Amino acid sequence: MFKFHNFSLVASLLVAAALSASAQQTLTWEEVRLRFEQNNPTLLADKLNVDESKAEEITAYLRPNPQVGLSTDGIQVAPYKGHWMPLTGTQLVPGINYLHERQHKRELRLESAEKGTLIAESSHADLDRTLLFTLRSALVSMLQAKTVLQLAKDNLAYYDHVLDISRTRFQAGDIAQIDLDRLELQRVQYESDLETADVNLRTAKITLLTLLNDRTPIEQFDLSGTFDFSDQLLPRDEFRKIALDTRPDLKAAIEAVDKAQTDHKLAVANGSTDPTFGTWYSYNPAFNNVWGRYTLGANVSIPLRVFDRNQGEKLRTQLDIARNERLRDAAEAQVFSDVDSGYAIVASTVNLLQPYKTRYLQQSVRVRDTIAFSYQHGGASLLDFLSAQGEYRTVQLAYVNLVGSYLSAASQLNLAVGREVIP
Repeated sequence: MFKFHNFSLVASLLVAAALSASAQQTLTWEEVRLRFEQNNPTLLADKLNVDESKAEEITAYLRPNPQVGLSTDGIQVAPYKGHWMPLTGTQLVPGINYLHERQHKRELRLESAEKGTLIAESSHADLDRTLLFTLRSALVSMLQAKTVLQLAKDNLAYYDHVLDISRTRFQAGDIAQIDLDRLELQRVQYESDLETADVNLRTAKITLLTLLNDRTPIEQFDLSGTFDFSDQLLPRDEFRKIALDTRPDLKAAIEAVDKAQTDHKLAVANGSTDPTFGTWYSYNPAFNNVWGRYTLGANVSIPLRVFDRNQGEKLRTQLDIARNERLRDAAEAQVFSDVDSGYAIVASTVNLLQPYKTRYLQQSVRVRDTIAFSYQHGGASLLDFLSAQGEYRTVQLAYVNLVGSYLSAASQLNLAVGREVIP
């Protein structure tokens, strides 16, 4: 019975492990980006600004509502045949008035609203660009943490292998107890590296899941991607040209100038006079026609714009054009600054990475393995062995961190350009 229960427990654990493995989801960058655009609450909330701006286009193009009025005529202010009958002979006079807008006011309001929608769309695209940089940075952090964790595991496994050989040598009397103790104490550093790398990976996963608005347990969430660098870079002027054509914040600044010009035209149009046309009807005989009992009249009302000709709005919108032109120039200068800074960081990081890949990584492995072999056979001191191990860890970790810096700088350059120019 005891063996049967143990077998059931083992089977349950195996089934649970299999289910856990099947529940593991490994996403690519394209899948992460798609989920982000579908689920990120900040991005979704900002998209509603575009929808609100489109709704304002409907309001902008609405015609003025007609006005319906009802008046009375013929109320008696004196007694009639000795009796007070004020409503005798009273006639109801219905009428309707309509304001006619001149100088294409409705069309200009619609044009201004449509250009406001273009600005909202460009602003939304700019927020998407900024948040994608944050998302890409979180992805780089996670890939870097995964690489560092694997490096820590490999270093610990290698060191444990050395420890096994050293214990065998100690039992054979080849090394002293103090040397073995020093080797075992050094293992703490590798354990610390492993724990730190594990915490960093879990933190990076939490950050990425937060951006995705995803509640997946971090144990079931993983990413696939290449953690490497490319030394192929386009000329800086190519990146500048792409940025000028792509950056949504620059587009928004250019569109703001265009909208300001339309708003000025609307302000000028609003300074014109809009007449109000009206008509009315009454059941009342006409004095010049004894047979006529119905009277139809018309009227027109024209305001005299003697004092208010919308002078303030005309001046304000004229100044707003100049202000937005200065903001457009500032946005263009910022584009050049961002591209140049991002390009310089990427180029510098590539220059640092190239000697690591071509020379330093292989040298660190060769030195570590040579000194380890020599120490195991009594040809090198313990100090030389520990020094070689430390140098290997330093070089390998420096390379991983440099690749992470390169990918972060590439994300910064993509942000500066406005689209993904470095995968």
